[in-house]
Amino acid sequence: MSAQASSPSGASPKSGSKSPRTDPNSPHHPQDDLIPADPELDNGDDDDNDSALGDENTSSTASVASSILNYRTINGRTFHSERHNLEYFAPNDERQNESVDITHHYLTLLLGGKLFLAPIKDNIHRVLDIGTGTGIWSIDFADLYPGASVTGTDLSPIQPTWVPPNVRFEIDDATQPWTWPENHFDFVHLRYLFGSISDWPELFRQAFFVCAPGGWVESGECEVDFISDDGTVEPDSALATWGRMCSEAGKKIGRPFTVVADGLQRKGLEEAGFVDIQEVDYKLPVGGWPQNRYSFYLWNAILQWPKDEYQIFLMRTRKELKNKNIHSYLRVKYVYARKPTSS
Repeated sequence: MSAQASSPSGASPKSGSKSPRTDPNSPHHPQDDLIPADPELDNGDDDDNDSALGDENTSSTASVASSILNYRTINGRTFHSERHNLEYFAPNDERQNESVDITHHYLTLLLGGKLFLAPIKDNIHRVLDIGTGTGIWSIDFADLYPGASVTGTDLSPIQPTWVPPNVRFEIDDATQPWTWPENHFDFVHLRYLFGSISDWPELFRQAFFVCAPGGWVESGECEVDFISDDGTVEPDSALATWGRMCSEAGKKIGRPFTVVADGLQRKGLEEAGFVDIQEVDYKLPVGGWPQNRYSFYLWNAILQWPKDEYQIFLMRTRKELKNKNIHSYLRVKYVYARKPTSS
């Protein structure tokens, strides 16, 4: 990991309070260099039908307007209702929900067992989690800080009903005007919004408005380009095609996937008026991914690339991801900043 500034411990609440899925007291330290595993030492775990992915049945949610639950189905996957922007690319079915939870766990590991990097206060009061997905980050944070009131928002009501008493979930579109009062939240958390935001400066302006003076905003995003330090990701590979597909689709719908490459996090935070901006970069090693059919939406519906080439692309992608001689990784960048006490 390359870090422009050292990171404070940041995730340690009251002594003795610890989330079952995190170690808030583990010190933040530079990421160790990635060392390729011996390709001969194969554990044989190449089963395409990973049980962790679950089935494709949507979860049930009570007391929600029927229009919100009227999901769309594309290529066998369900997507949020037509009530919100139709260009958001990710599905909301059970398989995707499992993927979101897995993403949360590997990002927590990437951060050394932490849920965040910003140096928030132990007695934090109000927290906002934009794009909460399954709500797993909000739930973990609420467990870690039982004195805080945590609000998580998303386009779909896919969050569990049994949650800590200090958590609430709201159906909300972050690309529309935010309705919370000025200076309301002590911490605003945004994560993995690539491909879903058309105006990143406006996103951070709204975060600035609702953030309390002295409060913090943190943004964690992932680059879509598979890269390698040793040239094992070839320019004409399926992995390289994946990056081009996402990049071109993002340009076409006006919602960039290249948030990290374009430096949109720092730029947006600076323009909004935040100070004490800190950046931390990680390398996320990738391999053994299962088929992810929501890519068909980008391939065919957005880019209108040939349908008959899509299955070939998937086959090549899966083969390359399982190849232990290809040392691919994705870049992940966390940026956090403080709202000045006088603005």
